[in-house]
Amino acid sequence: MTYCVGIRLEAGLVFLSDSRTNAGLDQISTYRKMMIYERPGDRFMVMLSAGNLSISQSVREILQVEKLDNGDEEPLTIWNARSMFDATRVLGAAVRRVYQQDGPSLKAAGVDFNTSMIFGGQIGGEAMRMFLVYSAGNFIEATRETCFFQIGESKYGKPILDRVLTPSTPLDEAAKCALVSMDSTLKSNLSVGLPLDLMVYRAGTLSSGDHVCIDEQNPYFRMIRSTWGQRLREVFESIDDPRWDGGDTAHPLLARHSRYEPMRKITHPGERIV
Repeated sequence: MTYCVGIRLEAGLVFLSDSRTNAGLDQISTYRKMMIYERPGDRFMVMLSAGNLSISQSVREILQVEKLDNGDEEPLTIWNARSMFDATRVLGAAVRRVYQQDGPSLKAAGVDFNTSMIFGGQIGGEAMRMFLVYSAGNFIEATRETCFFQIGESKYGKPILDRVLTPSTPLDEAAKCALVSMDSTLKSNLSVGLPLDLMVYRAGTLSSGDHVCIDEQNPYFRMIRSTWGQRLREVFESIDDPRWDGGDTAHPLLARHSRYEPMRKITHPGERIV
């Protein structure tokens, strides 16, 4: 299992991935899930991967040389694609090629063909774009209404992203939000682990932005982990406890509803509540 998040904003892109891979409780390894494809001044692309590690690694290698038929023109690759949409089509073709090669053998061994990727970046002459690619090689694109994608163990880190992120969120704030999202996931799921890879890309630069590898000794991430937990407890403790005695309170729990009544109890065998 793993956890990766990609965020598309007006100001740029944020990518964050963990590095834990496990094939059982006693087979835990570290493999990075982020890959950067870059030709400075021309194109910048990042791929985050989750799922079966052997599939993801094969897709990553094939993507560098994969060619997609383009009619009478030169075959499409990630290096000559004129749009991120076409580059993502090449990634989808790479996923399908790996399925053709390994799918039958995996199925015979009782292993599902399980992989997903976040693929985002910018090609010269085009705006930034980000896509979520599925196991079948099909994909969807991030929009202003849905400006982030998650893959892997996503449920624990989603609430903070839903509450904080908008297309106008500043990049540094989005990076902080992604790290809080990752911390929430690390806290609740042992199949996600350090070190982390964090990449922040600024719109229009067409080259690598701010990139850092974060381990358990990283001062900023240690501050995030301790501060977020402490502030959550403070906010929780500041919320009034429920009053079951009907006492005076600005927020009564035992409030009557015009449509619904409290649960009725069954007190003898012949009683019905319907």
